[in-house]
Amino acid sequence: MAEEQVENYGSPQTNTFKDYLRIIRANWLPVSLITLTGLVVAFLYAANAIDVYKSTATLKISRPQGGSVLTSPLLPEFQEWGNDRFIANEIEIMRSFTARQLVAVTLIDSFYRDVDKSKYFVLMDQKSENEENVKAAEELANTLSDVSIDQKRGLDIIEISALSPSPFEAALISNVYAQQYKNLNLDQNRNQLTLVTNFLDEQRKEKYDELNAAEETLRDFQEKGGLIALDERASTLISVLAQFEAQKSATQVDLMASDKVLENLRRELQAQNPRMADYLTSLTSQKYISAIQEEIAKLEVNKQVAISRKDGLTADSPVMLEYDRKINELRKQLDKELEVLKAGIFASSPEEVKELTQKIIAEEVRNQSLQTSIKELGKIVEGYEARFMKLPKNAIELARLKRNSEALEKLYLMIEQRYQEAIINEQSQPGNVLIIDEARVPQRPSKPNRTLIVIIGLLLGAGLAVGYVFVKNYFDDTVKTPDDIENRKINVLAWIPNFEGNVSGDSSVQFIVEKFPDSIPSEAFRALRTRIQFSRINTESLKSVLITSSAPQEGKTTIAVNLAGSFAHSKKKILLIDCDLRKPSVHKLFGRDKNPGLIDYLVGNAKLEDILYKSNIPNLSYITSGTIPPNPAEMLDSQEMRNFLKQLREKYDLIIVDSPPIIAVTDSEILTSMVDGTLLVVSSENTEIEMMERSVELIRRENTQFLGTVLNNFSYKSGYGSYYKYYYYYSRPDTKT
Repeated sequence: MAEEQVENYGSPQTNTFKDYLRIIRANWLPVSLITLTGLVVAFLYAANAIDVYKSTATLKISRPQGGSVLTSPLLPEFQEWGNDRFIANEIEIMRSFTARQLVAVTLIDSFYRDVDKSKYFVLMDQKSENEENVKAAEELANTLSDVSIDQKRGLDIIEISALSPSPFEAALISNVYAQQYKNLNLDQNRNQLTLVTNFLDEQRKEKYDELNAAEETLRDFQEKGGLIALDERASTLISVLAQFEAQKSATQVDLMASDKVLENLRRELQAQNPRMADYLTSLTSQKYISAIQEEIAKLEVNKQVAISRKDGLTADSPVMLEYDRKINELRKQLDKELEVLKAGIFASSPEEVKELTQKIIAEEVRNQSLQTSIKELGKIVEGYEARFMKLPKNAIELARLKRNSEALEKLYLMIEQRYQEAIINEQSQPGNVLIIDEARVPQRPSKPNRTLIVIIGLLLGAGLAVGYVFVKNYFDDTVKTPDDIENRKINVLAWIPNFEGNVSGDSSVQFIVEKFPDSIPSEAFRALRTRIQFSRINTESLKSVLITSSAPQEGKTTIAVNLAGSFAHSKKKILLIDCDLRKPSVHKLFGRDKNPGLIDYLVGNAKLEDILYKSNIPNLSYITSGTIPPNPAEMLDSQEMRNFLKQLREKYDLIIVDSPPIIAVTDSEILTSMVDGTLLVVSSENTEIEMMERSVELIRRENTQFLGTVLNNFSYKSGYGSYYKYYYYYSRPDTKT
């Protein structure tokens, strides 16, 4: 039987939402304090937080458009995906340390040129004692990593946002960042053109010096008495030969520039795809492509030879038109072959290398075309060279000098023309970044949002408070509500609300049914009295009730005294016996000495009339403990004690026995076998659940009648407020009658 009860006690229980509300209400003070603390901390933080301003510059980034349909995706959604990836790559470039360092250098320069240093905060070195010391460029570049760079969803728009306690500085950082990125992007787009321009500038200066030297040599030769002029035939030959030599040299210069461009492009491709560069070279040098390029070069050279003969040919002449037709057909054929070649490469190439691959293919084709042109021009020059060597010996030296001078002059003019064209191309090459909206000096701070901080502090404080209460409740294994007892299959007869004497132990107010008969606790004792009376069908068999608890300080004596008083109010003859021989306290509640008492009667030192005392309540008598014996358990477990209780059963309607805690000593276990029923007092938020279950097990093990439990010190308002509300309504005095 006992084992079954223990299993029932340990049955799992679940908490409802109402239970959680009760827990919070029962702990309203710590909940309020923690919530208020969170609110105060948030308010102080919000009040002392530094205002931070935000300024945003807006950019539009356009994807570079290729000239071939092969570089375009097949479906629009693929285009959008590729564009998003392109924008993401540009954002990473903007976030790179190189870009941030450029911005840092510009900002530092702006700082030194500005007279008012008080407008700066992010740029200042906070560690330095000098208030005007600016951060180093590297340190400032690291600080600029906090600048926000975000793409607007679905758009090619990028926002650069900077934060600073200074509104001017926030706008300055955003604008400088946007401008420096635009410059960096422009430099990247012009990279190949700048490379060619710089190379042509070097060649231009070099050929200019060579031309001056050649002219000086020719002048010296003529001044020393050599031939001064050549005949018309020789002059024409020298002019044509110089023209082709200059054209060959200019083509060689173009080839050198192309080599530099190819080297730079291949270096970029090597970093992304190491095998692609060599693969492209092998593809563009295939025989059918080389053959078409060689044929185009021959036709172009032959066209130039025809023009150089000065046979009255013009651009509209049938011969020139035929040359143009053949050249255009071959170029279309070459483009068609290259398109097939590009399609095969782009099908297996990642998106980020397609544009670079296209540039390399175009430059490879141009490079090979230049090589072929140099070969064909070389053949033409060799033919004219043979004719040149047939000139008279006395004119050969002057012819050689004039040939060299004219060739260098024509070459210089060609390079100068190419250089000027390169400058125009470089300067006309646009970037793909447009600053839509410059950052403006903000008028209001963006941070902190003080209202939001206070709200978050309030919510966080409330959350911590509730969490604290739930954690405390989880680790608190004491009985708190009647449900905690009933969930373990233990009967609850009544619950007694906490009152001043019940909590403080003040004996002057512990006898509540006498002092305040119309109070809520008095009504609770009347409810307990009624339920004890109806705990048995045969009420005549319930003549004695033992009051015990699991541990000390749980209010069993208060319950015993007030229960006895409540029964006395119902016109029954009641006797209260203090059998707590360890720490007796009944005599204190009635304001008299404990001697003589029960022990004095049991040892024969006093008569029954000597130990029976009348209380202020009619029909209520009590017996104190008497002299404390050295062996309380043996005194209670005596035949004299049994005979004593048997004798008293004939004189009183009900005997209430106040006993020690049942877990602490064996006195209560002994007394349970002598009474008709046992009542266990459980103190709310004091009695441990395990102790309560153990106490019930001990009572039931003695095969005695366990009446149930009474929950003492229970707060109606925290758990059962409706009971308090309704009782207060019916128990308060009616002032209208």
